[in-house]
Amino acid sequence: MTLNDKQMEAVNHGEGPCLVLAGAGSGKTRVLTQRIIKLIDDGISPYNILAITFTNKAANEMRSRIENELGTTADSIFIGTFHSFGLRILRENYKDIGYTSNITILDTDDVKALIKRILKDNGYEIQNYDIKHIMSRISSAKNDGISPSEFSKLFLNEEDRVISFVYEKYINLLRENNSVDFDDLLLKPVELFKKNKEVLEKYQDRFKYILVDEYQDTNSIQYELCKLLSSKYNNIFVVGDASQSIYSWRNADYRNILNFERDYKNAKVVLLEENYRSTNNILKAANSVIKNNTEGKALNLWTDAGDGEKVDYIRVDDEIKETEFVINKIKDLVELGYNYSDFAVLYRTNAQSRTLEEAFVRSNIPYNIIGSYYFYSRKEVKDLIAYLNLIYNINDSVSLERVINTPKRGIGTKTIENIRKKAQEENISMFDAIDSGKELVFKNLILELREDVKNMSLSELIEDVLVKTGLRSEYELDNSLESEARIESLNEFKSVALNFEENGIYDLETFLENILLVSDAGQYKDDKNSVSLMTLHSAKGLEFKVVFIVGMEEGIFPHTRSFESLSELEEERRLCYVGITRAKIKLYLLGALRRTLYGTTNSCIESRFIKEIDSNVLNTTNQTSVRKVERKVNLNEMYNTSDSVEIKQGDTVKHTIFGEGVVTKVSGGLATIAFKYGIGIKTIAINHKYLSKIN
Repeated sequence: MTLNDKQMEAVNHGEGPCLVLAGAGSGKTRVLTQRIIKLIDDGISPYNILAITFTNKAANEMRSRIENELGTTADSIFIGTFHSFGLRILRENYKDIGYTSNITILDTDDVKALIKRILKDNGYEIQNYDIKHIMSRISSAKNDGISPSEFSKLFLNEEDRVISFVYEKYINLLRENNSVDFDDLLLKPVELFKKNKEVLEKYQDRFKYILVDEYQDTNSIQYELCKLLSSKYNNIFVVGDASQSIYSWRNADYRNILNFERDYKNAKVVLLEENYRSTNNILKAANSVIKNNTEGKALNLWTDAGDGEKVDYIRVDDEIKETEFVINKIKDLVELGYNYSDFAVLYRTNAQSRTLEEAFVRSNIPYNIIGSYYFYSRKEVKDLIAYLNLIYNINDSVSLERVINTPKRGIGTKTIENIRKKAQEENISMFDAIDSGKELVFKNLILELREDVKNMSLSELIEDVLVKTGLRSEYELDNSLESEARIESLNEFKSVALNFEENGIYDLETFLENILLVSDAGQYKDDKNSVSLMTLHSAKGLEFKVVFIVGMEEGIFPHTRSFESLSELEEERRLCYVGITRAKIKLYLLGALRRTLYGTTNSCIESRFIKEIDSNVLNTTNQTSVRKVERKVNLNEMYNTSDSVEIKQGDTVKHTIFGEGVVTKVSGGLATIAFKYGIGIKTIAINHKYLSKIN
């Protein structure tokens, strides 16, 4: 592929700062690599070139392309991530930061172990503290330049006093052990450059030409590092797109790219607007959405590839119909020659994957969850299932050990070992072996929940468990995005129960059996040829022939938390722009008239992003029917009141959701049915409206 005029203009830039605003699919990696090759062709030593990326994958891709054209010359260029560059600075200047040569880098598990050690050595009960929360607070303090002594003055409650104490001990232990953590890889080089002008000038003379990829994703420390290094020669060449800045929750600051021309006077600005990925109709949809943002330079993406098909917007009744449309459309397109790997289904929150996963399992279509865990493999969901297992079967020692101190109740490993030992010696269950202490409070809680289950529906029981165990409130107290996602998954589990109730399943035993079958089947995948399921955030940098974006409704996408903040709403719009521009040939946007999510069914308002798309490129299909939204299952409507067809053992039946199956047992108005295609065995009321006999 030859360079277009604008790409050539960027590559041929001479001395001084240059900002390349590169739209989605505009060939930014090619521009970066060709810029490096051009510098070397013009006589610049590879030793004087620094190319910084955000991921090892991007760095390896860049190095591979340069090696293909320059061979071993590429070995003299520093191409790597911000953190790998920071590590190099530390290793080369260890004396100046008070370290010896054998610096070790602690990973997350190492840091966790060190903090646990600090707590234990100083008389604190580890089980009473959220180690990840302490780690997060210390990391934030370090990145904000707050020392342990300053931390202790700013925060006065008991939890903060403990964190302040741990923070100070942690910093001292790192130095004593000649170790650094991930944050230090950026913080210490910046501190070094500020304190030691000779060291800074050495690196300024070494790296006279600096190239930075995805500049819109830099945080304050990365920005400062670039500013310090480039301040002598101003030969800084950055590539990015403010419209693709979607990581503010990682402290990325898109204002860094917006302010580039202010920071670097007389900077050259090149716009890369020709797209080599998508059709014009897809690009027009993206352009028409992003132009509604007030901040940033919105690029006008275009392509020579032709208009292509219009973008399809389909409004359906509910999330079930939404997944049916996705499944059926994939099947249709596969028959036309598409591969499963050509498809991606994008959603705003991880909790939305649950309905999709179950539909893919039922349809026997291979899929992968990208950037997250399968719904039933998520820690918080497995914890909730363990509680339900224990309520159903108090002799389930595996589930007991999983949740006896989840959330933290001050029950340590030594206590659990003693319970296990007593159970073995007396040949009783671990549950029966509990007779005192905090663990007895836990035992009584389970006994109380076992009584509750007698008078509750499945969905009511799950809410009861979430409230009484503190499983949800543990994450509510943390107030982080990760915890918010966990809360959403826990609440979405109530939707699972509602779905079972709507399909005639009410008892805990059958519910747990079916959850096990679905969760096991959910691991079915084929890495080489499978549909990709992921959040919109995880989709950045990827592309697919066919993209489905589901949940195009106010409160879902854009997310409800963005409603009170213009900056957050504009980030949601950038996220929509990123999602749209992942599609190469076909783009399907789906929204529902009502949706059961987080255990509640609500009417839905169409996403404002749909309204913002140019109607000339949008093909709208309404597949909705009018039906009153019920917050609780109306059981009477789910059953045939008149005489229904008799169903007996051996009959072949069809269920609206589960498909065809064979009746293996009939008892007390319930039919036990073995369904095909990996769905498994389910027990369903004979007179349920979703169930019919096949003659």
